[in-house]
Amino acid sequence: MDLKVEIGGVVLKNPVTVASGTFGSGREFAEFIDLNQLGAVTVKGVSSVPWKGNPSPRIAETYGGMLNSVGLQNPGVEEFIKNDIPFLREFDTKIIVNIAGKTIEEYCDVAEKLSHADIDLIELNISCPNVKEGGVAFGTDAKMAKEVTKEVKRHSKHPVIVKLSPNVTDITEIAKAVVEGGADGLSLINTLLGMAIDIHKKRPILANTVGGFSGPAIKPVALRMVYQVAKAVSLPIIGMGGISTGEDAVEFILAGATAVAVGTANFRNPRATMDVLNGIKEYMMTYGIKSLDEIRGIV
Repeated sequence: MDLKVEIGGVVLKNPVTVASGTFGSGREFAEFIDLNQLGAVTVKGVSSVPWKGNPSPRIAETYGGMLNSVGLQNPGVEEFIKNDIPFLREFDTKIIVNIAGKTIEEYCDVAEKLSHADIDLIELNISCPNVKEGGVAFGTDAKMAKEVTKEVKRHSKHPVIVKLSPNVTDITEIAKAVVEGGADGLSLINTLLGMAIDIHKKRPILANTVGGFSGPAIKPVALRMVYQVAKAVSLPIIGMGGISTGEDAVEFILAGATAVAVGTANFRNPRATMDVLNGIKEYMMTYGIKSLDEIRGIV
């Protein structure tokens, strides 16, 4: 059984990683799972300088998922390089670093600083709905998406995966634009824009009023978008959005995903990634599948 997959020339031992922002840099999960078993760890978003994030409350549980408006709180790329990379390099797994910025120059600054760091891939976050500048402002405009991708590629020595927003009319238009910008891979989807209201206090639950909706309820939307993008472009795709079982992951691979990321499920079940990995193996054994290449995108 061959579980290896390749993204931007980087070979992952298996297709399972985590969604940025749901796993930190892995420290909190290392007591529950063996990080060596993951194909890659995708870390929390990092920016050129520390970001405080949005005011609280910024998490709300909803039917079928959760809302968050964390706003990419992080200590900045230099602290990340100093503290998190040495920890992750203790394990036999690839490192994917999600990067954020409010301007193209800030994105490029992070990419350039990471070019000298011991990581494997960059995930360009142009799809966070919880920051007022940058983020989704780049990810919902094809011209800007292409431009930021092109500039980050110029400043990065690592392959660049671009994380796409579902909050657009036609996600294939954005996918084609970042391909033209030189992307080496795609991640989709980021969270959907959502809202919850406390009817007793008669006001929004989140201090930011709206936030990113994730969890099992968004899986059909994510799966549809992975299917559409896989038909439209030829880059490897990391599929994500409501994946919590091996069966979920196989659906994404059948739709065209090269790899899969476990997100919100990590909060409910810290062993979710291992359940997904074992579920993929069981499916392959049941149907006599030797390589995921045999089934990828066949739907």
